[in-house]
Amino acid sequence: MLVGEKPMSNEVKDEEIGLPILGKEAPDFEAVTTQGTLRLSDYKGTWLVLFSHPADFTPVCTTEFIAFSKIYNDLRKRNVELLGLSVDSVTSHIAWIRNVEEKTGVKIPFPIIADLNKDVAKKYGMIHPEQSKTETVRCVFVIDPESKIRAMLYYPLTTGRNMSEILRLIDALQTTDKHKVATPANWKPGEPVVVPPPATAEQAEERLKEGYTCKDWYLCTKKLPEGQ
Repeated sequence: MLVGEKPMSNEVKDEEIGLPILGKEAPDFEAVTTQGTLRLSDYKGTWLVLFSHPADFTPVCTTEFIAFSKIYNDLRKRNVELLGLSVDSVTSHIAWIRNVEEKTGVKIPFPIIADLNKDVAKKYGMIHPEQSKTETVRCVFVIDPESKIRAMLYYPLTTGRNMSEILRLIDALQTTDKHKVATPANWKPGEPVVVPPPATAEQAEERLKEGYTCKDWYLCTKKLPEGQ
């Protein structure tokens, strides 16, 4: 370093944070992972849950990785792949997942991005300086088979994520796509879904004759066929 030259900072500034937008294509990337170099395009045709964690060898992150591993097969049954990320090195990732398996017996089956230069983290708005200027917060991005962002969840460093909610969210999105409906608060598979609201007065009148369960013309639900 030259005399008078300031050392390079590894911190991310507020103006460097760019948040993705729901419904738009997910930011493209190519990254080194624990399972080789991967690109977003590698997941074309499948759903993807991309999530970030603050750091390897930390307690809350360890509990989350164990929990993500336990729902991995449930995700695969839904045509969903799982991809983790932090700004640690691939060497650190490998050492950590080996440690997790040794200490807990849980094998981490999914790849983890080593985002040392924060390229992916910046594209996805994963670093929030008020939480940490160097670590990624706990983000979850649900990306559909067309590479569009369908859902985003952000958690602070102190709060571990709920795996049941992530599965519920994916079930809701896939049900919406298949049946062109919406899902009410606290919805779970097998429960009634919300029929889209009518666009005209005539449709509002007609829908009351469709056999739906209606509280009023704008709020109607229906049961989907078994197994749907």
